[in-house]
Amino acid sequence: MKILLAGGAGFIGSHLTDALLERGDSVVCVDNLCLGSEDMIRHCRGNPDFTFCAFDICDAAKLDEVFDEHKFDRVCHLAANSDIQKGGKDPSIDYRNTFFTTVTLLDAMRKHNVKELLFSSTSAVYGDKREMLKEDTGDLRPVSYYGAAKLASEAFISAYAAMNDLKVNVIRFPNVVGPRLTHGAIYDFVAKLRKNPRELEILGDGKQEKPYIYVSDLIDAMLLLKYEPGVSVFNVGVGTSTTVKRIADIVCDEMGLKDVEYKFTGGSVGWPGDVPKFQYDLSKIHAAGWIAKYTSDEAVRLAARRFL
Repeated sequence: MKILLAGGAGFIGSHLTDALLERGDSVVCVDNLCLGSEDMIRHCRGNPDFTFCAFDICDAAKLDEVFDEHKFDRVCHLAANSDIQKGGKDPSIDYRNTFFTTVTLLDAMRKHNVKELLFSSTSAVYGDKREMLKEDTGDLRPVSYYGAAKLASEAFISAYAAMNDLKVNVIRFPNVVGPRLTHGAIYDFVAKLRKNPRELEILGDGKQEKPYIYVSDLIDAMLLLKYEPGVSVFNVGVGTSTTVKRIADIVCDEMGLKDVEYKFTGGSVGWPGDVPKFQYDLSKIHAAGWIAKYTSDEAVRLAARRFL
């Protein structure tokens, strides 16, 4: 199978690149290297089934050339601004890198008659809700530009699927951790503690509690799904969760640090747009045959260990 992987040089994208190549697929990776890096995929160079194109997905003319040349069977769309804090300071980042990349890819698929799409969405589309989140939970009101851009992307995917007979899997996942992290709590804590191993600033009150999924578990779910007519939405995550303070404890433990003084910035959220707590209903993805190998705490510890 020949696959266009948008965002394939990023944290999650590079792991999906590895898995697709190992499965025997041919991968054309397109990435603007905004959050990604050639170092993430350097080990793929020389593989005859791997092609790397460094340009912005929003460049429709260049994208057309790639579609003309390769005749794709499927598109995997992981290109986005996954750094919610960064997007919070400049809404145009999520409009362009998260939403407009989706529209540009969808239109290229329409013009070149590519029918299958995997779309990486997010728990942020649900907004700040306390009830168990199901795929059909309604009244979605994102509280971050990132969540809004993903939800708007899902709306366009729905329309393009109906108008062009697409088969789409939308995966809504929470925080993902593992090797090649580019941002997030583990990344930030390690950087701060390397500068000052006696003190750690923690955003918010440290009680924010979310599920963390290990990247290999997420990739397994992406590869498992079958492609049916229309749009299929799946929550993919773990049934456990980890507080931000617990992450700090795990990182300190893995770094061999003791008696680190925690300094909390205060408030129930780490930054505007942060959702302090949520819980997924995972019955749909479990029924499809996938269950995460690692709990949330196990995922955080393993990621910290691999990151150090």
